[in-house]
Amino acid sequence: MKRKWLWLLPIVCLSLIACSKQTNDQTAATSTEESSVVETKVSEETTIYLVRHGKTWFNTMNQVQGFSDSPLTELGETQAQAVGNGLKDIPFVAAFSSDLGRQRNTAKLILAENANGIPEITELLGFREKNFGSFEGQSNDAMNIAVAESLNLDYPEGSDELWDFLKQELTEEELANKVAEVDPSQTAETYEEMKSRVEKAMPEMLKIAEEAGGGNVLIVSSGGLIPIILESVAPGSYNGEKIGNCSVTTLKVKDGIYTIESIGDTTFADTVQD
Repeated sequence: MKRKWLWLLPIVCLSLIACSKQTNDQTAATSTEESSVVETKVSEETTIYLVRHGKTWFNTMNQVQGFSDSPLTELGETQAQAVGNGLKDIPFVAAFSSDLGRQRNTAKLILAENANGIPEITELLGFREKNFGSFEGQSNDAMNIAVAESLNLDYPEGSDELWDFLKQELTEEELANKVAEVDPSQTAETYEEMKSRVEKAMPEMLKIAEEAGGGNVLIVSSGGLIPIILESVAPGSYNGEKIGNCSVTTLKVKDGIYTIESIGDTTFADTVQD
């Protein structure tokens, strides 16, 4: 009886092998499809419009403005509206600022001009301006003179000349650390402290943007922090370019790689006058 069924064994084995191969092929195909979906998602390009807030009262009065805040001037509001008009056809999937009123209100004014759906503004503390410690609210000259004197160098008179001198003598990192060093209260942020919060905020921003489908993102921050953002995502990309009120800095990111398209572009803000 056993011999009668022996001839069936090769057929059964071949059938099992064929089924196994088909299952493996299907699994591999499914795996490839899933991998393709993941790769497509990761490959989505995000364009970031990084804007400095509009002109404020502290800017007008030449006062140190970091964690402290002051409202936008009439010009500052008009600058923000001009940027909004210039970007009105850009469909933003997400918008960000910190909790500082000058940043948040600039973002609101920009988005109010937009012709597309307007996203809610997400506040990330990492986008705050530098903390200048006890120099907050004082004149910029008082802080800059304290830094200049610590260098034991002859420095020029005049607010603009002194600032240009410091920017020429020191890197962004050195300048931030000098401010922290000469701050009487020792509460001003160091460069590494600022960079640390930026490096937490940027991935969080990107995650929110990707969850919204990827595309265009608006970030409103401040003149002292934007260079740190650039250096954090693309080391060596910032070379002292001026970051004026309501200037637009454009970045693209794909597969985690950032490309800087422009820095401190004031084309839109320059359409309005003091």
